[in-house]
Amino acid sequence: MTRVKRGYVARKRRKSILKLTSGSRGTHSKLFRTANQQGMRALASSHRDRGRKKRDLRRLWITRLNAAARDNGISYNRLIKYLYKNRIFLNRKILAQMAILDKLAFFTIIKIVIGRER
Repeated sequence: MTRVKRGYVARKRRKSILKLTSGSRGTHSKLFRTANQQGMRALASSHRDRGRKKRDLRRLWITRLNAAARDNGISYNRLIKYLYKNRIFLNRKILAQMAILDKLAFFTIIKIVIGRER
């Protein structure tokens, strides 16, 4: 039976994993076994943190909205409730940007919403 040389396939796989971990320090980017472990861990962390990033940004927007709403004499909870009741469907990201960049527009929205409720 003829001999099968597998060098190319194995080398290609190892090189792709070493390329994935090229930014790591020390042997994590040089030796295949440790680089393989580090690469698997990095991919798992990136997968987990993609979801966590969305969660963290939403928390930031809510915190900013709460602070801006309290400056205008209303709580975050009531603000969101009144916005939905008045069918003003602006998401938290846009509202938070308005609260920081365009305070007058944010204040106007709050006054409109509160005025309709009272």
